Amino acid sequence: MTVLVVSDSHGRQADLDRVILQVRPDIIYHLGDAQGYENEIRTGCGVPFFYVRGNCDWGSDAPLYQVTKLGNHKVFLTHGHMYNVKYSNYELIKAAQERGCDVALYGHTHFPELVEADGMTVMNPGSISLPRQPGRIPTFATIDVDKDGELHFTINELKP
Repeated sequence: MTVLVVSDSHGRQADLDRVILQVRPDIIYHLGDAQGYENEIRTGCGVPFFYVRGNCDWGSDAPLYQVTKLGNHKVFLTHGHMYNVKYSNYELIKAAQERGCDVALYGHTHFPELVEADGMTVMNPGSISLPRQPGRIPTFATIDVDKDGELHFTINELKP
């Protein structure tokens, strides 16, 4: 099974549509800031879709976080702005641990990251539309779940 993880599409659907066609995921996790397009994505993607509200999702009634089971793991999904992720992952990791999770996925910084910290896998897919890292190439992530329920994380660049 493959999970597509994206964040910060900010209403720019063309790159997200390309990635969905390229990856052909079984599940999509969108970590916020779709800016009103989350229902369009949900109805158009054809797979289970998990969405959390970001700081630019004005008027959205989406939750600020979700906890989901994936393989043998519990995953904490959030945008990150409520946990000061621009400064450190400390509050994010603490929130995920309090909910019994061993994986924390977040967005908000527009900067991809994959680290292990305090027994937690922490991943930010970066931004599919407005990247901020050097080179400014749009990024997304995939999580492959193997037959034993273990997770394999990859951050990918969107090629032109």
